Amino acid sequence: MLKQLSRLERSRKLVIVGFAFLMALSLIVFFAPRPGASSVEPTKSEEVLAKVNGDEVTVGQFALQRESIQQRFSQYGSQISLAQMGFSDQRILDGLVQQRIVAQEAARLGLSASDAEVAEDIRHQFADPAGNVDIARYKEVVNSRYGGVERFEAAERDRISGEKLRALVTAGVRVSEDEVREQFKRKETFFDVTYVTVSADKLAAKIDVPDADLRSYYDQHREQYKIQVPQKKIRYLFIDLAKVGEKLQISDKDLRAEYDKLAPSNKMAGVKVQQIVLKVARKDLEAPVEQKTKDLIAKLRGTTGQATEQAFAELARGNSEDPATAKTGGFLPRPVKKNPNKIDALYERAVDMQPGDVTDVPIKYGSAYYILRRGEEVQKTFEEAKPELLASLRNRRAYAAAAKLAERAQARFKETKDAQKVAQELAAEANMSPAEMIKETPYIKPGDDVPNIGNSQQFEDGIAPLDNINDIGERTSIKGGFAIPMLVDKKEPRIPDFEEVKDKVAKVVRDERAHAQLEQKAKELIASVKGPGDLKAAAEQMGFDVATEVDYKLNAPLGKAGTSPELDEAIYALKVGEVTKTPAKVGDNWVIAGLTKTVPADLTKFASQRSELMKSALAEQQGLVFEGYIGAVRDKFQREGRIKVYQDVLARLQEAEPAALPRGMPNFPIPPSQ
Repeated sequence: MLKQLSRLERSRKLVIVGFAFLMALSLIVFFAPRPGASSVEPTKSEEVLAKVNGDEVTVGQFALQRESIQQRFSQYGSQISLAQMGFSDQRILDGLVQQRIVAQEAARLGLSASDAEVAEDIRHQFADPAGNVDIARYKEVVNSRYGGVERFEAAERDRISGEKLRALVTAGVRVSEDEVREQFKRKETFFDVTYVTVSADKLAAKIDVPDADLRSYYDQHREQYKIQVPQKKIRYLFIDLAKVGEKLQISDKDLRAEYDKLAPSNKMAGVKVQQIVLKVARKDLEAPVEQKTKDLIAKLRGTTGQATEQAFAELARGNSEDPATAKTGGFLPRPVKKNPNKIDALYERAVDMQPGDVTDVPIKYGSAYYILRRGEEVQKTFEEAKPELLASLRNRRAYAAAAKLAERAQARFKETKDAQKVAQELAAEANMSPAEMIKETPYIKPGDDVPNIGNSQQFEDGIAPLDNINDIGERTSIKGGFAIPMLVDKKEPRIPDFEEVKDKVAKVVRDERAHAQLEQKAKELIASVKGPGDLKAAAEQMGFDVATEVDYKLNAPLGKAGTSPELDEAIYALKVGEVTKTPAKVGDNWVIAGLTKTVPADLTKFASQRSELMKSALAEQQGLVFEGYIGAVRDKFQREGRIKVYQDVLARLQEAEPAALPRGMPNFPIPPSQ
């Protein structure tokens, strides 16, 4: 392939763009299997994870893809797992399987990329301005990025084959201007909506069930309440990390040493950001405001795409409609730094720009247009960093101190079997009273939500070996500190008495009755109102929540009610002053909506964006057609047993994946293994 690449003359070709499926495929790098591979690190493993019509998907391919996705999101912090970002292991594997299906279907139809096509594509990517490819440099790049020339070229061959297959499958797809205009109207129409969520929990709270009915239900469903495993009552000594930390003395000298050890990136307070804000007072004024924003951007960016602080400040003072920042030359009051929980926030997009850069297009955010300029980085001074350093150092030292104290408590507890005595001995060091240190659970079993602890696998593992009364376990990390557990009582598997599960039975019965009445209650509510203005009083009388949503757009969640195609259709069909004639099912709830205002889509924008909108709609429709085509092929493969996933291998990989810390948990360091 490299020899052929060297001989080919440089030429141009039209690049197929605009469809999401192939963008996804371009992220995946496939590696040819190497027979006889030994046990190696996951990214180099040739162990078979799945087979697609004979083609193998290896552990190495899977691990590299998972690693690649993780690296793309590493800027948002290590506490976010792939699953939290929507990339489950099954989804990653599905993508790899899908790629093999596409490649095989392309081959079946004679659409596999030729050596010449692969070479031309590579030349397009790696040629210098003169049209030449430095083969040595090419090898160096693909070896470092993709693990080898053959692997990279195999991936390119699959990608080109997929493009050809997609072009064939979607060649006959068309969209009409009327369809696109209607789609634009639906997307760009704004609605002010008053809505009621008719939910089972609200209705259930108002349902009274006689004890006789509860007992009758229990008698008919006794087996459902059978406790299959032993229940344990646990008394435990609790060492509170926060209390231990309060006693620790941390000097400025200690904090200064921590500050000096920080990497420069960790000392960054953020970047300076300047803004110009142009507000949209009414929907009919949006077009001129947007145009003014574009004119200001063109003036600021000039030919370089950048502007000085002074030039931006002058325009901000004369044009920005945010009084607080306009008088300071557009500068925000504090530096901007990325927040992993707000990855789409307005100002954070400036962090990825270069110093001096000005946003190239108007940014619509809420009811205003924004122009942003990225300034220089701002470093935290020691005094600014001090509160964070103090919290971090106190946490680390508190963890270490509490862990040592918990070890001593564990040893004394095992010697004395007396929680009260140990608590009295160690209370002063723990900065707690003996009563605060001694905790007791109700009878619990695996999976239960334990008071003050929650659903904790670590606590369950800690009490699992305790089988005999007065058995004492090892120190266990729990929410907020450490626990040293002792078994004080135990109940064997059994069917509990009615009184033990009365609350659970009552909840089930109320929920069942509420769900049975829910749709009828929603219809009764609709029948009792004449317009949106009546919804609030009627809903509150029946015990349901009512809310309003301003500038609602279809396909977005309607506040806390959620979204569904049925609900969107109902709202789109409403006239101002009307209420939906029937309730719409959204999840487990029913939603009633009343329309108080409509702002129609600006069709002049459709005229100016017609070409782009037609292309986008066509690409979207092509994507749906191609997705359906490949889905049908995959279903056929599944029915015929041509897709085989080795679940034991996948389970092993999932066990090996590092888990992210739960959000909101203290960031205490995990001590090294002893």
